[in-house]
This record gives sequence, structure tokens and C-alpha cells, in this order.
Amino acid sequence: MLSKPGLILQHGDDGPPARFGEWLRARGLPFVVHPAWEQPPPDPREFSFVASLGSENSAGETDGWVADEIAALRRALDADVPVLGLCFGGQALSVALGGGVDVLPAPEIGWIGVDSFDSVVPAGRWLQYHFDRMHLPPGAQELARSPAGLAAFRHGRHLGLQFHPEADAGLVELWARTDPKLPATGITVEELAAQSRTYSEPARAQAFRLFDRWREIALVEPART
Repeated sequence: MLSKPGLILQHGDDGPPARFGEWLRARGLPFVVHPAWEQPPPDPREFSFVASLGSENSAGETDGWVADEIAALRRALDADVPVLGLCFGGQALSVALGGGVDVLPAPEIGWIGVDSFDSVVPAGRWLQYHFDRMHLPPGAQELARSPAGLAAFRHGRHLGLQFHPEADAGLVELWARTDPKLPATGITVEELAAQSRTYSEPARAQAFRLFDRWREIALVEPART
């Protein structure tokens, strides 16, 4: 059991913790969800970890709530509060660590395999849904790559992912049906739904393994004497 709850930064009504929240509840780990697109994040030192979820916004934006969140992630890093970044959150973590983001020549969308170089990230198909890509921050270790580039990195207790381990088939369908940019990519709602029928359920077990490994490196608290 954690001595303090974790803080999950959500960035819109259609971006819930989903499988990450399911995992936290299954492991008995307390957490609160904060609407970061509406209010600045609270002090990260009051929490056991900070998890930043996906967003339609770019982590390269320099004003508004994105700037507030990156500032909060830097405060977490300074206080050694573990950060987990998922897609936008991984990009924001990269920026906070001195890395960055740039726009992809073509978006990476679909259940796409990654090449894993470390046991923290299980190899397999993960939901990719991003138009930007994150850079490897100084001092970070690359953990996985997808066809578009860097897919995961670790910096001490902090983990940045370019994919969405929290996503399930229902969430993917919601994003696809409400995304005005999707038609221009040539990828259809039906194509994503067909992929989800094959890959979404196996990805749940992968996600739980990933979150368990992150817990081992980031959330194991020292025994009290």
C-alpha cells in the first residue's frame, strides 16, 4: 500500500485512465484523477506518483494548461516523485527532462508492434495514436521503438511511453469516431475496430505486466525501521 495516493492528470472527458485505473484498483493502489485541462495540477509532492495521460494537444505548446502541466512535472522530477507518461504524457515528460517533441511526417495510428529492448516494456502490439513523437531526453535509456521512432524510455524512476497501454477497444473506437483528423490519414474507424477485435484483449495482459514492472522500479517504498 502506498503512503499517499497517486495523481493522474487527465486532459479531456474522452481520455480516462481506463486500463491504468483498472490496474491500480486491482493492486489496491489509491489514486485521484485531476482535470488538468481545467485546473492547474496540485503540488506533486503530496502524491506517491504522477501519471500523465493522452491528449489531443501537443506537448510542444508553450502556454495554457500544457505549460502548467510541464511545470508540474518538473516539480515532480525535482522532488523525485515518480512520473509515468502515456503518449502525450510521455512527450510532456520528455520535454520536462530536457528532450522535446516534433511533428511526425505521417501519424502513427493503430495496434502496432514495438521492438522492446528491456523487460519493462513487453514486446507486442500496442495502441499507437499520435501525430507528434517524443525525443530521448538527456541521460535517459531507450526501452522500445516503433516504426515511427522512440516508443519508450526510462529516466531513473520515471517512464515515458509513446503508446497507450491504458487503451481498450471502446476507447479506441471513441477516439476514432470523434477525431476530425482521422479521415485525412487514410485510416478508417472500421479498420481500427477490426484491429481492436484481434489485439485489444491480449494488450490488457501486456499492460498489466508493464504497469507491474513500473511499480517495481518506481513505487516500491523502503521498509520502515
